Amino acid sequence: MAINLAKKYSDHISNMYYQESLLGGKTSKEWNWDGVKSVEIPHIQSVPLNDYTRKGSNRYGEMKDVQDTVQTLTLRRDRSFALVVDKGDNTEQMMIKNAGKVMAIENREQVVPEIDKYALKEWLYGAGTVSGMAKPTKTSIVQAISDAMQVLDDNHIPQAGRYLYLTGEMYSLVRLSPEFLNIDSLGEKALEKGVVGELFGAKIVKVPTPYLPKNAYFLLTHKSAVLLPEKIRDAKIHEDPVGVSGAVLEGRYIYDAFVVGARAAGVYAAVAEGTACAAPTFVGGEGNATIATADGGTIYFTTDGSDPRYSDSAKAYTEAVTLAEGDVLKAYVKKDGMYPSAVAEFTL
Repeated sequence: MAINLAKKYSDHISNMYYQESLLGGKTSKEWNWDGVKSVEIPHIQSVPLNDYTRKGSNRYGEMKDVQDTVQTLTLRRDRSFALVVDKGDNTEQMMIKNAGKVMAIENREQVVPEIDKYALKEWLYGAGTVSGMAKPTKTSIVQAISDAMQVLDDNHIPQAGRYLYLTGEMYSLVRLSPEFLNIDSLGEKALEKGVVGELFGAKIVKVPTPYLPKNAYFLLTHKSAVLLPEKIRDAKIHEDPVGVSGAVLEGRYIYDAFVVGARAAGVYAAVAEGTACAAPTFVGGEGNATIATADGGTIYFTTDGSDPRYSDSAKAYTEAVTLAEGDVLKAYVKKDGMYPSAVAEFTL
């Protein structure tokens, strides 16, 4: 621990460069965790249309009970810090350790980066689409982003509210790409915090390289599909509490980050080729189905038509699954150190 007692000291604290949260205002606020630790999000399952029959008693088709699935989101992060600004140290350092200034530095250098990095990691690993690809170059980056946009378009994700998170390296490739070479208009609409421009209608957010997990190239999200709830964001300064001559600074942060399962198609992660698990395979017959994975991870499955990546009904696979004719079996693979697989589907 270093406490520098000096006869002469600069009139400011030499702290690391910092930036405010890059994710503020870019997530859904439809749910809150006031007074609770978990929130259940129900998802009504729609049914395909059928032909209207102009005779008989069931002209609109066979009646089916409305089915729903539930995604339970539980806050898992409970973080804190405690600091002491000793009055003696402060007076011998020309009063540079003003408690409010120290609190601001702690927030900017520790709290904000941790929450932002955690949220981006959770969104990447929870993305509805995880696409493995060769590392983009200046000649391929724009096409890779265009492909990501097409996935959102094909899933009817609204154009407004899309955010594209790029590291400085990937952003530079966009600027050097043949499509945008000698064009300086990318940053003209940089109105929001952290936004440096637009591409294909998505607002570009440039993030420090350590903010994205290893082997991640970029992340495309729709505002309604991602959550960053903060139940407690509490920071306080105690002046001369019992036992301390000076100020005690304390902070506590209960938060988490999620992808809304029903809107997962609005989250696209571009990652290095070979770092995502392969989708599981099925062998079915005689009222059951076996599931296999080539990556040795854990297989999770559902039989109620829900997405096993987000559904409360998902189970870890251990033995053949009993199915009735017409049942829909969905499964994916999850393995430490790799990105999750796509969801595979099997109908008996």
